[in-house]
Amino acid sequence: MIRQSDTKAGIIEEPHTDMDCDLLDQDELEHLGRRRPLVFSSWFIEMGFVFAVVGSLIMSEYAISGFNPAAVLNLTTSALLIPFARVCDRYGGRLVFLAGHLWLLIWSLICGFSQNLTMLIVCRVMQGIGSAAFLPASLALLGQTYRPGPRNNIVFSIYGAFGCIGFYFGIVIGAVSAEKLGWRWFFWIGTFCSLLIIIVGRLSIPSNLGGSNPEVKMDWPGLLTIVPGVSLVVYAITDSGRAPHGWRTSYILITYILGMLLLVAAVYVQGWVSKHPLLPAELFRPKYMKRLVACLFIDYGVFGLYLFYASFYMEEVLKASPLQAAVWFAPLPSLGLVLALISGFILHLVPGRILMIISGFGLFASVLLFALMPETSGSKWRAYWSYVFPAMLCSTIGVDIVFNVTNVFITTSQPRRLQAVAGALCNSLLYLGIAFWLGVSELAVAAAKEVQRIDKMDRRQQNQIGFWTATGLASVSLILVFTIKLGQATAELTADEKIELQQREPAKCIEFEDTSAGVEIG
Repeated sequence: MIRQSDTKAGIIEEPHTDMDCDLLDQDELEHLGRRRPLVFSSWFIEMGFVFAVVGSLIMSEYAISGFNPAAVLNLTTSALLIPFARVCDRYGGRLVFLAGHLWLLIWSLICGFSQNLTMLIVCRVMQGIGSAAFLPASLALLGQTYRPGPRNNIVFSIYGAFGCIGFYFGIVIGAVSAEKLGWRWFFWIGTFCSLLIIIVGRLSIPSNLGGSNPEVKMDWPGLLTIVPGVSLVVYAITDSGRAPHGWRTSYILITYILGMLLLVAAVYVQGWVSKHPLLPAELFRPKYMKRLVACLFIDYGVFGLYLFYASFYMEEVLKASPLQAAVWFAPLPSLGLVLALISGFILHLVPGRILMIISGFGLFASVLLFALMPETSGSKWRAYWSYVFPAMLCSTIGVDIVFNVTNVFITTSQPRRLQAVAGALCNSLLYLGIAFWLGVSELAVAAAKEVQRIDKMDRRQQNQIGFWTATGLASVSLILVFTIKLGQATAELTADEKIELQQREPAKCIEFEDTSAGVEIG
């Protein structure tokens, strides 16, 4: 039978020396996949750990959704996520997690005392560094703590659900601050929340979890090409729609060309120069991994376009007040929480491919409903119940399912040493997908103005172009999903255990098929 010996994270480290397949008892794996990890002395400590890790996603979404300018924060976070994954490997996920929240706390407090727009923008940039630090650390801590199985599925589903709750929390606090408290309170409330997460995390995250590894080296050539390359390209795309002459504006064109050259150099450096690349090829080795990455990049972009244009549509076309718009967004977190509780209990029963297809149709319907919404001179509540409310339900189904399914399958397919970079990749796709496709939609709006030879376009027309762009993207993603065959997220050996078994029995070459992400080892 399999003996559990790694008390750090409940990992099976010493399988029986006789590697006959009969000794790999599925019932025992099922038991290990359901039990509390041995690293936690009680359920109370485990709940504190989950609260702290889930709170990190809440704070990252809160910082973005409730206050502008948000683009600078997005840009900083997306550019630094991958490098901070390496920092997690070097200094440990626990330390980076707590340090990232402390950094966010400091700059949130300073944001509240900003004296002018320039100071506020600089502080928002610095906030993004904190998010870039604790987001990959949080997923690394989860991936290193929970082994594949129902308990892992539930925890990751809760993590995904509270992303929407954090986004909605930011919208509500932003609206209340704008209308009742004063804008500075948005940042001071965020400061208090960050302090709470630091205290709970300090007490509940075990000191021996996510330990440091002094042998890990930073990939400086990769860092110096990836970070500026991503920053310049994203800036060029997102700002081109507002530039005086669009893509013909000199600084936009120069920025984009420089960014692309740096990204081409980054590909060469990662593949042929770096001894310790930030994005190792092994990360993309699991079956369907590349297609999953493409789907996530598109799906997160669709969801970002939905949130951006839906907010403007409700406030500027339907004339909803900020508080009323916040109420209209209520189905997003509430249904998201319900979906999390449901999906956590069915991920090991329903194939991931089916869930991904359902998610794809949800995202497609959410943007299509807004794209088809007619001009109305009647009640805005009629428009809400006929189009906005169903779109909210569909968007929640779309983003929550794809977030939960892909996070579970990607992290369980990777060995322990790649958990941080896998978490960074998942979050990078979220930030980059939103920033990139939002820039593309603004390009589409600018192109439509040129075709129609008009200087100004009313807000409804701009929103319709954005929604139709998102509809096309959702269609592409849905087609791609049909080519990905993901199984159930069942209790099974971890990626490290499969590799260890293969190495111990090269002669018998047992083939293990990872039903989570189609990984085949052996």
